[in-house]
Amino acid sequence: MKPAPFAYAKARSVEDAVKLLSQHGDGAKLLAGGQSLMATLNMRLSQPGILIDLNGIPGLDGIVLNGGDLAIGALVRHAAAAKSDAIARHAPLIAMALPHIGHPAIRNRGTIGGSIAFADPAAELPACFLALGGEAEITGPNGARRVRADDFFKGLYETAIGPDEMLTVIRLPAATADRRYGFAELSRRHGDYALAGLAATARRDGESLQDIRLAYFGVGLTPVRARTAEAALASGNIEDAVSALASDLDPPDDVQETGAVKMHLAGVLLRRVAAQLTGARA
Repeated sequence: MKPAPFAYAKARSVEDAVKLLSQHGDGAKLLAGGQSLMATLNMRLSQPGILIDLNGIPGLDGIVLNGGDLAIGALVRHAAAAKSDAIARHAPLIAMALPHIGHPAIRNRGTIGGSIAFADPAAELPACFLALGGEAEITGPNGARRVRADDFFKGLYETAIGPDEMLTVIRLPAATADRRYGFAELSRRHGDYALAGLAATARRDGESLQDIRLAYFGVGLTPVRARTAEAALASGNIEDAVSALASDLDPPDDVQETGAVKMHLAGVLLRRVAAQLTGARA
């Protein structure tokens, strides 16, 4: 299929993009990497009146350590992030997830900001953003504002970004010596959407884990924090944490697998990721 007709505008600045969004409202779509948008356009699941191309905007492709935060511009490509020493050192969870995203052609064009703003519940980076407790910088007609990851995802493909706003930067707490990270997913083939996945962070406190954040993907309408399991895992009993998932997750059936299978996989992933966090053998 071919997309429905639409107008095209190339934004020269964030302010220019926001102005165009304000003018066209719900009839506008933003183009960054386009790895999700092109598919929905061609299938006519999305029929915007105008496509606003962000790729000419300077300054949105930077990765900057600022104090205790790592600021990642919305236009940073997956491939560029995978090669970044700053990402590897200060955001190792992102580095762990990037090789699982699609295939090289997708990673060469897809953007960090585009993935998080699109908020596909089966995608890796939204879950990592949630697990890290990051902040999204969102810019609109009234300037920039920040939204915590816990408040960012509202529903299926729905976020805190307003119709006349755009995601410009994500900010992640930079890694410290006492932080631990874990990531795993299960898919039919490498590069496919995950049947289920888990991104996790924790703080090592002696022999125990504290400040645990478990963010699942592929098991709900948004990335899901398993808060009951987090508390159980902090007590040191992995099997109690696996049992606690029944209170946190209610995966729906989808075209890939049943909810019951996804629930089983969630437990498998928790055991694997817990081993990564503790340094034990899986």
